[in-house]
Amino acid sequence: MEKLGLNKIRELFLSFYESKNHYRQQSFPLIPQKDKSLLLINSGMAPLKPYFAGIETPPSKRMTTCQKCIRTGDIENVGHTSRHGTFFEMLGSFSFGDYFKEESLTWGWEFITEVLKMPTDRLWATVYEDDDEAYNIWKDIIGMPEERIVRLGKDDNFWEIGTGPCGPCSEIYFDRGEKYGCGSPDCKPGCECDRYVEFWNHVFTQFSKDDEGNYSDLEHPNIDTGMGIERIACIMQGVESIFDVDTVQYIRKAVEKVSGVEYRNGEADTDISIRIITDHLRSMTFMIGDGILPGNEGREYVLRRLIRRAARHGRILGIDGPFLADLCDKVIDVSGNAYPELEKRRIMIKKVVGVEEQRFAETIDQGMRIIEEYIGEMDAAGEKILPGEKAFKLHDTYGFPIDLTREILEDREYTVDIEGFHAEMAKQKERSHVEQSMEGAGWKEAASDFVLQGNTEFTGYDTLVEHSVVKAISKDGEFLDIVTEEGYICEVALDKTPFYAESGGQVSDRGYIYNDDGALEIIDVKKVSGIFIHKAKLMRGEIKTGAEVEAMPLAIRRNRTSANHTATHLLHKALQETLGEHVKQSGSSVTPDGLRFDFNHFQPMTAEELAQVEEIVNNKIGHFIDVTTDVMSVNEAVDAGATALFGEKYGDEVRVVSIGSYSKELCGGTHVKNSGQIGAFKILSESGIASGMRRIEAVTGLGILEKYNDDESVIENTAKILKTKRSMLAERSTAVTEELKALKKENDELKKAEMSKGLDNLVDEAEDINGVKLITKQFEDYKINDLRTLSDKIKAENKGVAMVFATVSGSKATLLVSLTDDLVEKGLHAGKMIKEIAAAAGGGGGGKADMAQAGAKDISKLPAAFAKAKELL
Repeated sequence: MEKLGLNKIRELFLSFYESKNHYRQQSFPLIPQKDKSLLLINSGMAPLKPYFAGIETPPSKRMTTCQKCIRTGDIENVGHTSRHGTFFEMLGSFSFGDYFKEESLTWGWEFITEVLKMPTDRLWATVYEDDDEAYNIWKDIIGMPEERIVRLGKDDNFWEIGTGPCGPCSEIYFDRGEKYGCGSPDCKPGCECDRYVEFWNHVFTQFSKDDEGNYSDLEHPNIDTGMGIERIACIMQGVESIFDVDTVQYIRKAVEKVSGVEYRNGEADTDISIRIITDHLRSMTFMIGDGILPGNEGREYVLRRLIRRAARHGRILGIDGPFLADLCDKVIDVSGNAYPELEKRRIMIKKVVGVEEQRFAETIDQGMRIIEEYIGEMDAAGEKILPGEKAFKLHDTYGFPIDLTREILEDREYTVDIEGFHAEMAKQKERSHVEQSMEGAGWKEAASDFVLQGNTEFTGYDTLVEHSVVKAISKDGEFLDIVTEEGYICEVALDKTPFYAESGGQVSDRGYIYNDDGALEIIDVKKVSGIFIHKAKLMRGEIKTGAEVEAMPLAIRRNRTSANHTATHLLHKALQETLGEHVKQSGSSVTPDGLRFDFNHFQPMTAEELAQVEEIVNNKIGHFIDVTTDVMSVNEAVDAGATALFGEKYGDEVRVVSIGSYSKELCGGTHVKNSGQIGAFKILSESGIASGMRRIEAVTGLGILEKYNDDESVIENTAKILKTKRSMLAERSTAVTEELKALKKENDELKKAEMSKGLDNLVDEAEDINGVKLITKQFEDYKINDLRTLSDKIKAENKGVAMVFATVSGSKATLLVSLTDDLVEKGLHAGKMIKEIAAAAGGGGGGKADMAQAGAKDISKLPAAFAKAKELL
């Protein structure tokens, strides 16, 4: 058989099934589009589940794909074996209630024998033990000798996951030859040895399994076949490892070149690192190409872990400096034709990897130092398990991933208390929820009161004045017939309301509910279980349950909020145009005063990028584009090109807000009728709020004027304080800054001189404890580095000295323990000492044997900390 390249095999497969009237579907993205059960697409069938389940209609009853996939369940094995990888491609042919077993198997045989020209005498087939139909197709129609058709049980040749569609399958094997076998005369597919390699599975989904374990026939059976392209490429190219396949080898050789380390087919320890980098390069390139960015949760964390794992193994190979971004070019070079999104996003892919690799370089040095300290402590204590709280500190304080901590320690034959780590994580989450507002619970109680009154009809998209009926009034869980006390706070439900309830990042309306008898001021509105709950304050008179009222939100507040909301849609699209399609909204806040927009991006925006975004938005405002809304199903909206926010819950019907042909998003908020009503748009700030997450704050319309007036006031007051004209403010500020720098430098020099002058006195006044000179001293407003310098000078000229210094600044203090080398050699350990010394002042910390530092929460207990040092000695 011909040694075909991987790219050639892919094209031959897809073209073959096209000739059998299959619709050729481009690979779906790695991000599941309509399946929240998966973080990443992990099989050829996964993105087609809606078609198999009958939820959606496929573009054709026959389909063929080459699907990019990521599996990270056994990531720890990647590199340690020649067959494990995180990224792979799955060739597939599918029938949705069209053809069945005979066509699937005979076409499969035709492809591997006539197109790939695999030798028929080295091909075997397995079938489910009760599947006579498949057995007879192989024997009577295809003509495979019966001795090469193997019946296997349910564990091997029956596909099912829980309940629902399932069925038998038939797998095709390649015989690699006796040298790979176990020598048993019964050796055949199903044997545990390496002789027979399964490369294509044909699943016949013909049954449905119920909760009681009963099987019934499906009215329309389906076909789902899957063939790993890397595995068939290994067979066709006569190689034993996926890392020797032509396209993967191309990347591997680039890793060898940049590292200067030769790959030795698994015979050298360095091969592990070469394999890991090679595999992870493929995964990170494809993931970023599909819009995934490094982060701390979900698929974003998977990507971060892969990049950082590859970067670490680069260091193991001796690679100095960043290298992954340039190697991504190799992945794109060999896969860009089949996956054009890689070529299209080449620059962005390299930027993301480069930024993440640089961040990790800053993290790993510090993390490795701390891990080495922890290992030293474990060795001293004769322990092999790193406590969970220390692993959590590495993760939470220093950004060192737990997976990397575990992997590094396991390489050194240590382990991590994972349960303890997760317990610390749980404590942190609990702390973050402690401050949850009790007000939310009150809204839910109110909703339970009102639920029997029926859902509220919202009319606020079309009007700001509504004639309504008061359905119920509630206070602290009790219904009220009437409210008469001026200033009384209560919750009110109406049969219909024009008041927008807080949701989707947009604040609620405020306004009034009134009639001739009385008036309520509406100060907040929430929607719970279909009920609009108006938090109200009685302004005058009385309001009764059942009364007819006028409901009227404040028009200016609503209009300004609507303008800001529409501006977020323009901003979202402008960011995608400027930074790339990977930009997705991750949160927003829309108020009358301005807007806040959170989005994923891998680095701070430049001044030029911000200016470009601002210009784009203002350009769309200036074109006075009509803003329209349509109500449709979620599927119709997505098919129409509307942007849906990932993780957002949508009902059966959704509102699609379109700003001409420029922007189309699913949104339940209120909007202006024309982009010109926004007036103008001004970005106030751009900042990072989390790793891979950015935030823009902006204002529109009158908000810009208000901001201008505020800035004018600040400038005027600042000029008065600095006693200068507005026009000279910059020059005066520069002069004052330089003056402060000079004074600070002079002050620091005076402190150092004072410290040096008293150096001999400190040693002379030291207290002798069991042959050790103990120096304890408290300093005011000194930097910890100044104390380190002082201790180094003392250690340079003395032996047998233990120093415990504290520097106090305001209500905070920092402790330093420093020991001369001879004391360390005798067994004293500054890192261990400082834990108990700091604890005496309500603090904690650690460090190395010769020097350690810690914080102290209670400065009044510093004398107790010094006393603890004396006690320890």
